[in-house]
Order: sequence, then structure tokens, then C-alpha cells
Amino acid sequence: MAFDLQPTLKGKLLELRPLRPEDFDFLFAVARDPLVWEQHPASDRYQETVFRDFFREALDCGGAFVAIDATDGRIIGSSRFYGYDEAKSEIEIGWTFLARSHWGGSYNREMKQLMLRHAFKFVDRVIFLVGPENWRSRRAVEKIGGVEMESRVYRNGRESVAYEITAGQFETGPLN
Repeated sequence: MAFDLQPTLKGKLLELRPLRPEDFDFLFAVARDPLVWEQHPASDRYQETVFRDFFREALDCGGAFVAIDATDGRIIGSSRFYGYDEAKSEIEIGWTFLARSHWGGSYNREMKQLMLRHAFKFVDRVIFLVGPENWRSRRAVEKIGGVEMESRVYRNGRESVAYEITAGQFETGPLN
């Protein structure tokens, strides 16, 4: 069975649906808050020209979602699947951001729960790459059961801390 990189996933708090070109203005309304990117290695993503490149890359990857608040239908953030490797039975979840109004764990937790549940229908391992100084995201990944791997990963000249969650860890971990 082929990995469906862009299903619509629904939870109690939010819905994840495939990113579309017409989502730019709504998503940029969230992304233009500099505090969203404050600890991120690409801390200038709140600038429209920088975010346009990020948005285009998200569309091009074929695995990006918008997160929609289930209570009012507003776009509140984004995440994506990336780098599916059938031979290694793994995929990455990343590039996640949420409006500050939705920080605090429950929305991110449900987003990751939905994505992980879907991913583990197809793979045995999910990887998260987080900037070394992005303590907010590192703690969030650890809260959902991410285990820091020993080696660092370098992509596009940027260092990342790698975390993993296996299917077995997910079944017995904090998201279930």
C-alpha cells in the first residue's frame, strides 16, 4: 500500500488538510508573528519574502498540511510529512508551526497524534529534526515521546537534533 502523504485528518481540536496555493494569505497571517520563529534556525520566516519561499517548498514537497481550528474554521498553522523512505520504513514530520494563541500543547499534541497514527500505517519509524537551540520545539517533541538520537543531522548547512518515535513506542507512549 502506497503512503498517502496528504490525507485529511480530523481530531476534536483541529483538522489537517492538504495545503493549497490559496491558503497563503491565511497561513501568512499566522506566520508573520516573529515570536513564532524566535527559536527557529530560520528566524526570519515572519518576513513575507522568506515565508513565500517556505510556502512554495511546502507545496512542492507534496506532504504539507494546514491546521484548521475545529471550533471556528480558522487556519492556525501547518506541518508536513517529508522524505518518505520505503526501504528504511521511515518518514519525517516537521516544519510545524502554530499561532501563539494555540500554543501550550493540546493542539500540537493532537496534530502530532493524528500524523503519527497515519504514518504508522505505512512506516515503522518517524523522524523529527529540530534546531539545537529551539528548546520549545525540542521539549514538545520529547513530550510526545520523541527520543533524541545520538547523531546530529545536517541539511542545507543547518545542524539539527534528530528525534525518533517507533511504531512500538507510539503504541505504548504518551499519545495513546
